[in-house]
Amino acid sequence: MFTYETADQKEVRRFRIAQFNGRMATVKSGSETVTGFVRSVLEQESAIPPRWTITIIPTAKEEPRALRPVSRVRPFAEDLY
Repeated sequence: MFTYETADQKEVRRFRIAQFNGRMATVKSGSETVTGFVRSVLEQESAIPPRWTITIIPTAKEEPRALRPVSRVRPFAEDLY
């Protein structure tokens, strides 16, 4: 698990939306980039200005797949020549 702390309300809103919709979120912290599912968004009530701790479960990167198989039929234009 990856824990990330922020005070940016827009960023927190983005993480909460990703958590609610079950989508993956990406966060860049220094030179490290982590992509995964948001597990929790917790507000630290004693902090001024308000701060949040976000917990992300990283996922392994997958190879991009072809959207659809390649057609095995010759194009019509080849029949003309």
